[in-house]
Amino acid sequence: METNGNWGIVGHEWAVALLRRAVARGTISHAYLLTGPPGVGKTTLARALAAALLCQGEGEPPCGACRACRLVAGGNHPDLHVVASERVGASLKIDQVRELQRQLALTPNEGRWRVAILRRFEEATTSAANALLKTLEEPPPYVVLAVLASDADRLLPTIVSRCQQVPLRPLPVAVVQQALIERWHAEPEQAELLAHLSGGRLGWAVRTLNDRTALRRRAQRLADLDHLLNISIIERFRYAERLARDPVATQETLDLWIGWWRDVMLVAAETDAPLTNVDRESALRDYAHRFGVERSAAVVEALRSAAERLKRNANPRLTLEVLMLDLPRP
Repeated sequence: METNGNWGIVGHEWAVALLRRAVARGTISHAYLLTGPPGVGKTTLARALAAALLCQGEGEPPCGACRACRLVAGGNHPDLHVVASERVGASLKIDQVRELQRQLALTPNEGRWRVAILRRFEEATTSAANALLKTLEEPPPYVVLAVLASDADRLLPTIVSRCQQVPLRPLPVAVVQQALIERWHAEPEQAELLAHLSGGRLGWAVRTLNDRTALRRRAQRLADLDHLLNISIIERFRYAERLARDPVATQETLDLWIGWWRDVMLVAAETDAPLTNVDRESALRDYAHRFGVERSAAVVEALRSAAERLKRNANPRLTLEVLMLDLPRP
């Protein structure tokens, strides 16, 4: 699974091969757009590309042992610049892009390239996105940009058109499970659960493995869902108001509930498709008996619609209140 030929990355072989060939042949694009859901591996791949470009070792880069590779791994290389909003759900501002442009205008400190990684660029303000566009249109010859976003559709078309797109897909659950056991030394039962819950997002699974509170938050949010199905609309609106104050919690909750109701739908339909919430089959069967295939499918659609509207910057409280109306009534 882990080989030098794949830059030490689990999965995404085709994407690594594409970038390896570009580095080896000297045909690097001035900008790459890496897309995929949070935790799928975009930042890991972008850092591996930076290491390959900045590596000063012998043989095929990245060697992982030279000073440049060690600095990239530690986040301290002077020719690697990582830009992101201050937290998930905040805005990436124009001042951050302008400071990056100031840095990129300088020739490299130690090698041939300056590499910039712009994380969660869907969070960029319009002015920040337009500012970056100027760099994409006339980049210095030694600059390589890696723009990271959950979905190309959430970026300006003019930015997308000026980047080589590298869409990353979730990994097979079995691959995530094996990696958690072999590389991160997770217990087999824990690895199985996290692999299923991750939906193929290895980064998410690793973060959750190291976050002792993550599974407690999951349990609480599933308990919240159960409670919401048995209370009045007014009480549901109060819950929506509280949840809307925290955009990160809102997204995590919607993602969790989408996976839950999809499982309910699958159980109700008596399919053999793998479940996400493999540790809660009894509760899933209870829901499936209560709500059936059609009602479960309607809830999945309502949740996905709410999540999509929030990605398009809809009003969080209003969006969640509409969702509360779409949940099954007591």
